[in-house]
Amino acid sequence: MTENQTIAIYTLTSELHDEKAVSAVTNEFLGSLGIEYQLKGSDYSDYGRQTLSLIYVRTGGTEGIFRRLLPELQEKSTAPFYLLTSGKSNSLAASMEILSYLRQRGIQGEIIHGSSHYIARRITILSKVVQARQTLNGTRLGVIGEPSDWLISSHADKEKINERLGITLVDVPIQELIDGVKAEQEDAIYKALKTIIAKYQLQGFTLRCFDLLTAVKDTGCLPLARLNAEGYIAGCEGDIPAMLTMMISRSLLGVSGFQANPSAINPETGEMLFAHCTIPLDMVVRYELDTHYESGIGTGVRGYMKEGPVTVFKVSGDLTRHFIAEGTLLRNEAKPDLCRTQQVILLKDKSLTKSYFLSNPIGNHHIILPGHHQELLENML
Repeated sequence: MTENQTIAIYTLTSELHDEKAVSAVTNEFLGSLGIEYQLKGSDYSDYGRQTLSLIYVRTGGTEGIFRRLLPELQEKSTAPFYLLTSGKSNSLAASMEILSYLRQRGIQGEIIHGSSHYIARRITILSKVVQARQTLNGTRLGVIGEPSDWLISSHADKEKINERLGITLVDVPIQELIDGVKAEQEDAIYKALKTIIAKYQLQGFTLRCFDLLTAVKDTGCLPLARLNAEGYIAGCEGDIPAMLTMMISRSLLGVSGFQANPSAINPETGEMLFAHCTIPLDMVVRYELDTHYESGIGTGVRGYMKEGPVTVFKVSGDLTRHFIAEGTLLRNEAKPDLCRTQQVILLKDKSLTKSYFLSNPIGNHHIILPGHHQELLENML
């Protein structure tokens, strides 16, 4: 574990308490968590340099100590203050007074307290979220062509995206891709996209893919499926919110996401049919090639994902809204009158089909992720 991937624990202790007794409680308490950490004690000189910095409030009577430390700590880090407490020696009461003091000043913080299992899980979640945010910071995502004309609600606020996540959106003219495709002899769209990725130093992109149908008489479905499997974010139709959703997912979970349209909804059962003509090849157990559904030309991908737990996820383009729902992939289908990859998903909470999808959705595209990840994603946002 390197320095920038560590959990550091700093301590707050009242001088009135016996250090020997407090140390015994500290060793027992921290040892019960079963996590790797570096115990920094009362030396805050490198506060904020690790993945996650925790302040272990060991005793009561530490409120004044924290207040004196606060200006120094704020200079070192802009992260929320995480106050770890065992509850012994009035430490919980002191933590509550400290957190109240922070809240009065508009400073974010949280008390981490409970069973050893809960505390360990909470620290693990926070550590993953911090690492994901570090991964996102400095990311460059391309917008190749304008968003498709029908995405009338899927706008993005570039400044807020950069401010909140550290992501820079890079505009790339669609003609640059088209010219690149025409210059290639084989595997043209894939190679032209790789050229753009290298030129603009991108970690991913979204593509106004329908323009390729008329310009080069081909589709981007298979190249996007391949590039996603290679670790890039490769989204469809110039949908920036969908691309952001996929990028957040990969940074936090390390998995690809399936960008899909809800094609049919049963509010009574909670079943939903999602479909699209491409899916990352690393998400499927097998796949078949067909034509692109709407145009009947080029290549579409019919992928079959393993049945089981999934999470449906979407963020808005200004990051003010998000949707997360867990469910089960019941089956894959292959109907001829739909986009080629088709998934029937049963939501845990069937009421969301009406209260969200049929009443207040965030656009049409949503991202399907393997596994249940609601808790982690909620903490990320």
